[in-house]
Amino acid sequence: MAAMVIFAFLAGAVAGSFISVVAHRAPRGESIVGPRSRCPACGAQIAAYDNVPIFSWVALRGRARCCGEAISPRYPLVELGLGALYAATALVLWEEPGEVALGLVFVTILAAVTLTDLELRIIPNKILLVGAIAGAALAAVIDPGSLPERTIAAIAAGGLLLAAALAYPRGMGLGDVKLAALMGLFLGRSVAPALLIAVLAGSLVGLALIARNGAEARKQAIPFGPFLAFGGVVGLLAGEELVDWYLSTF
Repeated sequence: MAAMVIFAFLAGAVAGSFISVVAHRAPRGESIVGPRSRCPACGAQIAAYDNVPIFSWVALRGRARCCGEAISPRYPLVELGLGALYAATALVLWEEPGEVALGLVFVTILAAVTLTDLELRIIPNKILLVGAIAGAALAAVIDPGSLPERTIAAIAAGGLLLAAALAYPRGMGLGDVKLAALMGLFLGRSVAPALLIAVLAGSLVGLALIARNGAEARKQAIPFGPFLAFGGVVGLLAGEELVDWYLSTF
């Protein structure tokens, strides 16, 4: 078990390094397979030994070898974060290898859209489309009987947020609507607690901003994608338990 978790963490760290590239290039219409990464400060090509997830940033003390400019801590944090999500997914779902594979794809997509939404306030269609194709294909192989439930969940989740977007266009974008539908595809009925948690988390942050900044906070735009991603992670790791608890209690 320990070896599996460690391997999952290392794989997640590597995936996190790649996702940082995807999140930077995909919204700009650039290829994600080439050219090799370059220093954002001076444009020099980054050597492979300076591009090892987490380790290279620590070894270089957060500064580029080529020009000495500071390297954003975002990169090792993304690698650490996705590594932790991979490890948690493997640990929670290890009894069902197919669900592990589906979960790893899901958290990878969530990481990518979180980065793009935080940086550029957009959730790229290309990333969502790749996620939808991968999710549908994996579900068809792993558990074809779940496809009707997943389809209904995708339509319901997307429809719910579409209604919110139509009612309050300034507070919800179509990217959030598409992400909610994608979450339904991956999570099935567990998308219900995922959306609830996303809304609660977003509301708490909004209330905190209002308490801190007063009326000025109403003018601040807060991307909702990261909150959906957070809810999606909770739905993946504990959604079934939350749904069963709700049904048995009420």
